[in-house]
Amino acid sequence: MNLNETFQAVRLASRKLALTDEQTVNNILLAVADEALLRTDEILEANLADLERMDPSNPKYDRLKLTKERLAGIAQDMRNVASLPSPLGRVLDDRVRPNGLHLRKISVSFGVIGIIYEARPNVSFDVFSLCLKSGSACILKGGSDADSSNRAIVRIIHDVLDRFGMDPHVVELLPADREATTALLHAEGYVDLVIPRGSSGLINYVRKEATIPVIETGAGICHTYFDASGDLDKGKAIVNNAKTRRVSVCNALDCLLIHASRLSDLAALCAPLVSSRVILYADEAAYQALEGHYPSELLAPATAESFGTEFLDYKMAVKTVANLEEAITHIYRYSSKHSECIVTEDEAAATYFCRAVDAACVYTNAPTSFTDGAQFGLGAEIGISTQKLHARGPMGLQEITTYKWLIEGNGQIRP
Repeated sequence: MNLNETFQAVRLASRKLALTDEQTVNNILLAVADEALLRTDEILEANLADLERMDPSNPKYDRLKLTKERLAGIAQDMRNVASLPSPLGRVLDDRVRPNGLHLRKISVSFGVIGIIYEARPNVSFDVFSLCLKSGSACILKGGSDADSSNRAIVRIIHDVLDRFGMDPHVVELLPADREATTALLHAEGYVDLVIPRGSSGLINYVRKEATIPVIETGAGICHTYFDASGDLDKGKAIVNNAKTRRVSVCNALDCLLIHASRLSDLAALCAPLVSSRVILYADEAAYQALEGHYPSELLAPATAESFGTEFLDYKMAVKTVANLEEAITHIYRYSSKHSECIVTEDEAAATYFCRAVDAACVYTNAPTSFTDGAQFGLGAEIGISTQKLHARGPMGLQEITTYKWLIEGNGQIRP
């Protein structure tokens, strides 16, 4: 598949976008938010066509589903992005050398950013708003599961761009087939950065196949450790929210670690999960503590596969640990370096946990469900990076800019 003409058109559009003033960009975002709400029925009709092709029991079904409430939230996120200061032109460093050269390091756009994602049509709006605000054109490569939804969304965006006299190629939706993915991953000279959002299989494929720079937004295998000094009421609320708020998202809880001295509280700690019919895969000690106190049809012995699994479902592993160090060792072995949590009233334990755990987001007495660009005050997010180069954690406006040096002289020459 030869998509070079499309890539070239996006590259040219990115050059025009770089010269667009901030107020016009903000007005476009606000107009897209309004248009999305005005044409909610159109988007939901397209989304229904996608949903009808998917088994409702598929963990991706919830990610795929759009509702009036979710569209209202998406529109608000776009308005939030519009209200944020521009991430461009920030002076990151300013110095004068002994020879009189004046050096400034300023934030600039990447140019063209490609996003590969699966059954998450909300990503189309999020990526467009963040890329436009940060001065980059974007190439969307959605999955076939959400193709009808994505096309309806991009059609609405293009209508607004046309109204403002903007080049519609500042956002381009590629065909949903695998060949388009391959073409995007090899778009040297056209695409500056590609970001995959989805399963570990997709991310691994992109990492191995791409010949352009990649920022990984990895799978979310998230743990919560309930420490010896953990507050039971806090723990109940934190575990329940982290597990059941939305099970299909990457910040959902997958494994509860509990200090052996608190096994007598395990049944109470897990009690709120019963109403959501969460299946627990418990190790031997945890199983014994839960047996007779948690519905038997929702309780099963843990296996080796129970740990290190991103369930994306109403399922959770439970592991007993002897101390804080054992909890950290377990996290080190199984974590995807996304989001990890400790529930404790021991300040020293919290400090040690935060220093020792290697993850993009480390929580004390708050659920991993907060790992989200909007919750961090970033307006929205283009993904949650689990790597350490360039960006880590929720990637908002500042995280999808780069920088350049501006050097002013007065005839100096280098000796």
